[in-house]
Amino acid sequence: MASVAGVEVVAVRRGGVVVRSAAVAAGVLLAVGAGAGAAGTAAAAGPGTGAGPEADVAYHGRVSLTQGRLGVLLVPANDGPAALPNATVRLRLSAELADEQSLPEGCARAGAGQVVCETGRLPEHGQGRHIGMWLRLKERPSEVTLRIDTLWNGGATDRNISNNEHVVLALDTGDAYAF
Repeated sequence: MASVAGVEVVAVRRGGVVVRSAAVAAGVLLAVGAGAGAAGTAAAAGPGTGAGPEADVAYHGRVSLTQGRLGVLLVPANDGPAALPNATVRLRLSAELADEQSLPEGCARAGAGQVVCETGRLPEHGQGRHIGMWLRLKERPSEVTLRIDTLWNGGATDRNISNNEHVVLALDTGDAYAF
């Protein structure tokens, strides 16, 4: 789970962030960044805990770095055997994000170098919503390492986490690196 200023981000939902805290909504909005909606409290299980159905969440996509901007195209998928109503993917960067970001709907900043996004419904043997963004970096590094993993999957059992945990090194060349 991600923790920001004492607030533990559990899941991101369209229009809000689910947190494990008694914090008021205004405090949560300040902690995870502008663009998030109202927050609630929830106790949620992390990936692979076995508390729910069995699913196989996977992520595929491309990453490119050019002149201090990291482009990310991410396609979440579920190889089954059960559908999931939603999951949360976490993107952790080796570089700090610039203060101002324009994030897609369903995404929130969760730290100096972290963004979390809801995947949307993950049908059995199908894809979730495509997530695309340009992340502005605080500085202009020659390379950035991006770590991608599942932060929350509703407590589903995922016996194959190798396809939802990726580490991608992107060089400042504008080239796309696939994962």
